[in-house]
Amino acid sequence: MGSDSDLPIMREAVGILEEFGVDYDITVCSAHRLPKETAEYALNANESGIEVIIAGAGGAAHLPGVIAAYTILPVIGVPIKTSTLSGIDSLYSIVQMPKGIPVATVAINGSANAALLAVQILAVKDKDLRSKLMLYRQKMAENVLEKDRQLKELGIEKYLQGKE
Repeated sequence: MGSDSDLPIMREAVGILEEFGVDYDITVCSAHRLPKETAEYALNANESGIEVIIAGAGGAAHLPGVIAAYTILPVIGVPIKTSTLSGIDSLYSIVQMPKGIPVATVAINGSANAALLAVQILAVKDKDLRSKLMLYRQKMAENVLEKDRQLKELGIEKYLQGKE
């Protein structure tokens, strides 16, 4: 992440990775304040055993793009919501990469989806991870069906009261 202020958002990615048993490294590495160290991190990521990089950044969110420029590993950018432009600046900075240096981009503050995308990428070659993903999706579907059942059983008002 570009700053420790991004940690509350990036913690959601950590939770997903831990849920799936995926090892991770969490690092504060600023594209602007630590350009040399950021380049070194990206250049050495593959040799360090890293297979996918999730990079969260706010404002002029260049971290994911800078990392992608220095590695051929998949990079997933997480635009962090800012107080000035509500994360639109971050989103545009990450999603508008030039041809040839792609960065997958998730929603503003979408680190949970970034982690799920990383798990999907890793699951291409890992059967156990694929099975865990299938179970995760199945549980999500079952939760929706249960909510629908409760809504029909309780009616709108009682259902909403139970959610408060």
